[in-house]
Amino acid sequence: LLGNGFSHEVWAVQWYEYTGIFGGTLWVLLSNILLYEAWRRRRDAKAWTWAGAVVLLPILVSLGIFWSYEAPDEGSVTVSVVQPNIDCYDKFAAGTEQMQERLLLSMIEEAPAGSDFIVLPETVWPYAYDERYLPQAPVVTKIREILREKSSGAMIVTGAETIVYYPPEERTETARQNERGAFYDKFNSTLGIDTTACLPIHHKGRLVIGVESTPTWIFKALKFLVIDLGGTVGQLGVGEPGPAFVHNGVSVGTPICYEGLYGNFYGGFVREGARALLISSNDGWWGDTPGHKHLFSMARLRAVEHRRAIARSANTGTSGFIDTRGDVQQKLGWDRRGILTGEVELNSELTFYTRYGDYLGRISELLMGLCILYYIAYRIKKKNHLVK
Repeated sequence: LLGNGFSHEVWAVQWYEYTGIFGGTLWVLLSNILLYEAWRRRRDAKAWTWAGAVVLLPILVSLGIFWSYEAPDEGSVTVSVVQPNIDCYDKFAAGTEQMQERLLLSMIEEAPAGSDFIVLPETVWPYAYDERYLPQAPVVTKIREILREKSSGAMIVTGAETIVYYPPEERTETARQNERGAFYDKFNSTLGIDTTACLPIHHKGRLVIGVESTPTWIFKALKFLVIDLGGTVGQLGVGEPGPAFVHNGVSVGTPICYEGLYGNFYGGFVREGARALLISSNDGWWGDTPGHKHLFSMARLRAVEHRRAIARSANTGTSGFIDTRGDVQQKLGWDRRGILTGEVELNSELTFYTRYGDYLGRISELLMGLCILYYIAYRIKKKNHLVK
């Protein structure tokens, strides 16, 4: 995943709309190999020419795309991103639930009435909600009341922890069992809440290893580390990209936090019809480290890969807006509470990378498999057909 390393220099990798980050990874590897070979043969001008071409040509191509790129002319939607700046560790303290809920509801009320979407962070509510009764959940009812009182046509896109129960014969590999013997999954989810009866849900499909994705037997042995590692209890359920949330005829994708590392996963939302991406995240578990800065900047690569504008809401930072060229339009930094409102461009065209995904990765896997088979054959026959 070396290609993610260019997230702060999107001007140099505009061709990611054709290759995704595996193109960047291949570029890094080839550049290093050829520069090393050129250094070994320092007097060989041809070696330096090849190395220089591999390093510079992709940059020149990218600059051509960067300077000539024109944003899609399909209109925009007004989006407000909420950064409540709630202390992640206090979230689980006794007696804080109602205070946090009041804060979040008050910030929804403060959002401009003209917003089409209002985005809240990942798992921002202090409760887990049974999806069977989610439409009647008190927080959903309160949000709909606020929207009606404000005469707001907005959809609230918010992170939440949800629970799905299964009959024994339909339980998943990640399902847990409660004290009554019922099987269920906990999901890190995003919800789309408006004044209609529709309530779409996206379940997070790329889980943080060791925090959200932990085999049950390991979790039992390491239970005492849960809060320090991020507050999630054991193995979560695993979702798929989508569905796209549709509001007033506009489809948006709602990826969650760590999913931002996976370009092809984002492509799943776009292939489902998403014309913009609204990210919910919570980067506060690890303090003011480079983590929240890198997660925000990696979203810039996803914008380039799929040419989709992005609005990102993070609990403690960094929240903001990124356009279809990967440029940052606005952002709200670490440890600040506030609401940002901006215009998010809409686009319905599919890039080459969106259509074909991580084809470079698949080709690499195939070549690696062939290399391994050749090596096995060589070890058996003791004959190398590649060296004469």
